Amino acid sequence: MELVEAIKSRRSVRRFTDKSVDDAIVQELIELAAWAPSASNQQPWGFLVLKDKDELKSLSEQAKKDWLADMDRYPHMHKYRKIMEDENYNIFHNAGTVIVIYGNTDTAWYIYDCSLAAQNLMLAAHDRGLGTCWIGFAHRILDTPEFKEKYNIPKKYSVVAPLILGYPEKEPGDGPPRKELLIFSS
Repeated sequence: MELVEAIKSRRSVRRFTDKSVDDAIVQELIELAAWAPSASNQQPWGFLVLKDKDELKSLSEQAKKDWLADMDRYPHMHKYRKIMEDENYNIFHNAGTVIVIYGNTDTAWYIYDCSLAAQNLMLAAHDRGLGTCWIGFAHRILDTPEFKEKYNIPKKYSVVAPLILGYPEKEPGDGPPRKELLIFSS
């Protein structure tokens, strides 16, 4: 797939087949993510791969409860109340693989650097026929001290990009039209 085609045709995927993603492919995607540029070449990323569907379901339930309990502090979340209350809704969309990109907070630009790594990973996955989606609902649950301790994630690392990964149930469509570009000039 040509780069321009990959950029223009990549879509967020939230429905996957049951086929699991081979560990070698996951490793390759992580290695390609790490080729992203970073400020002062700090390469502040760290990666966690989760493949246990029972654990992902449990994390989803915890995240939904957490958001519901704290929704008043986050007005932008009110529009999601109904899905957070839905017992069948899984924030990871039942994906079999989640790759979490953590950033070293000792570096000033870790959020930008890790976001570039996430884009590399998503484009590389798309090139291999895989689908991805950034799961913003997972940030808080994957950044708790208890979770980070379980997976030996240093305290100075913070979640930047929780990405679900899998084989799309169907090919994503063209997606919404792009907004008119806003280009500033003097």
